[in-house]
Amino acid sequence: MTHGMDQPLPDAPAGNWVDRRAPAAWRPYLRLARIDRPIGWWLLLLPCWWSAALAAVALGRTAPDPWQLLLFLIGAIAMRGAGCTYNDIVDRELDAKVARTRHRPLPSGQISARQAAVFLAAQALVGLVVLLQFNAFAIRVGLASLVIIAVYPFMKRITSMPQLVLGLAFAWGGLMGWAGLAGRLDPPAFFVYAAAIAWTVGYDTIYALQDIEDDLIAGIKSSARFFGRQARLGVGLCYAAAVVLIAIALVLAGAGVPSWLGVLAFASHLAWQIWRIIPGDERMALMLFKSNRDAGLLLFAGFVLDALIASF
Repeated sequence: MTHGMDQPLPDAPAGNWVDRRAPAAWRPYLRLARIDRPIGWWLLLLPCWWSAALAAVALGRTAPDPWQLLLFLIGAIAMRGAGCTYNDIVDRELDAKVARTRHRPLPSGQISARQAAVFLAAQALVGLVVLLQFNAFAIRVGLASLVIIAVYPFMKRITSMPQLVLGLAFAWGGLMGWAGLAGRLDPPAFFVYAAAIAWTVGYDTIYALQDIEDDLIAGIKSSARFFGRQARLGVGLCYAAAVVLIAIALVLAGAGVPSWLGVLAFASHLAWQIWRIIPGDERMALMLFKSNRDAGLLLFAGFVLDALIASF
């Protein structure tokens, strides 16, 4: 293992606990799972929570099941880590060509592909244990996502919009939350899923603005390259679609005023992001990307409050 390359990664929060406190031997694995960058599991988790909370509204529950919310949290951390590990195994040669990613554990030689594969299996096992806590229907829905997860890393080589495939995977919680609570999929769940896909394409386009020049050299395709100088417009269209689709889900679910206030707060945050996009400003792009945790939590809070108020 090459400890000489042990250094904080550029998109990790400064002073995160992995860089400061984790044992040196653990750091490559924790970085491989992106434990030093929690925004990823937040973005995977939030569609699960949206769907579970809106299902609670539609089914007349006081709140989403707290145990299921916790399971989604553990599962999101495990599966986000497994997905990133798998992605890095597949992309290790491409990552070596991009400034932001060349110091990741695999391209920098801190760990081998075989070690990463063992770590991938361990994380996937945790995810499976979590999935098996749900009802049989939700288990089948969860397993169906594996096909999309398996093909995603290859999409940046063959399509100009790999973010769309990422959205299909990252938004899957829009189906899982509903399936976990209701044991079935009703129409609002599909609109939550579609909204989460559009949201994912939008925020990951912002994220990809950091890599446009390096991606061009390495031959990596992305939505940021696809939209080019019209990146703000492209993100705006994605975010507008997300808001419209989530609004349709609310209508179908019979949601009340608090849910609509949540949508308003969500839409306002997304509009602020669009306004703040500055082409060529990598630091701003990363900040805006990370701010999507707060946007998603605003929407979730509206749904939870709606379920709580409606129960009285």
